[in-house]
Amino acid sequence: MEDFKDLKVWTKAHELTLAVYRRTRVFPKEETYGLTSQLRRAAASIGANIAEGCGRRSDGEMKRFLQIARGSASELEYHFLLARDLQLLDNGEFKNLEGKVLEVQRMLAPLVQRLQASVLAKS
Repeated sequence: MEDFKDLKVWTKAHELTLAVYRRTRVFPKEETYGLTSQLRRAAASIGANIAEGCGRRSDGEMKRFLQIARGSASELEYHFLLARDLQLLDNGEFKNLEGKVLEVQRMLAPLVQRLQASVLAKS
């Protein structure tokens, strides 16, 4: 697998993480160890798992870490819904962030499928 910084999905995941950090700076202080922390952790986990998978240097390991990244993206999507419903994100902010996480999810899915095919071909 190539250097994670060369993957477009990692770039998009990193941009999403930066957007989450910027937006959560203005969340209420009482959410610092609650929703703010959960949003930031889930967002950072997407890019971190892509990077770790690339570092493992095998298709099977890469696939496993991409699946973990997909799980983190789904978790982040839920946290965006929760933040909107708690009125910490207005509908426009929610739509923007949701669009970014859905884009990352759409990019991860075929990459996982391609790696699955590669792993099966080698067995």
